[in-house]
Amino acid sequence: MIYLIRHGETHWNREGRIQGHLDSPLTARGCEQVTANGRRMMELIPNPAEFRIVTSPLGRCRRSASLIAQAFGRNDDCIEEDPRLKEHAYGAWEGLTHDEIEARDGDLWRKRSADRWNVRPPGGECYDLVAARVRNWLEEVEEADRLVVISHATTGRILRGLYAGMTREAILGLGNGHDRIHQLSDGKVHTYVGSLARS
Repeated sequence: MIYLIRHGETHWNREGRIQGHLDSPLTARGCEQVTANGRRMMELIPNPAEFRIVTSPLGRCRRSASLIAQAFGRNDDCIEEDPRLKEHAYGAWEGLTHDEIEARDGDLWRKRSADRWNVRPPGGECYDLVAARVRNWLEEVEEADRLVVISHATTGRILRGLYAGMTREAILGLGNGHDRIHQLSDGKVHTYVGSLARS
């Protein structure tokens, strides 16, 4: 069983800047979102000590994983990192807004927007490459594993879609909010609203 969440809101999320493999700190609201998700998971998981906490190594996820561990009454020593859970790499577009990218690389931006699965940003990844590393990670997960996973918008969307056997088109339509907890079990995905969104 996997409980999957996205890292909390960051300053670049708020500014509309693409992060990819670069990083930006969590906002105060981002910290609140993750802590609320941790409290909500405490309601869903009878014994969180039985769950491994696995995260993308990027700072925004690492900080989020630390807040989840705190909510569980655990320390950071329990946190595992896996680079395959990193966000989609945007290469030369990282740190820019959509408008800045369109002004600089308009043709490629439009091609990539029309075919995210196959068109790569300069020095970055297409969705197909992200799916390959996420699939590799997912294939190592055992049926009996109990995991809390902290990842990113695109990576999390692809992970959920692969797990549930969804089409590429359906994966593109999945939501990616900071206040959602996705339970992956028995080949299905069930989504819960975090405590902050319910209050």
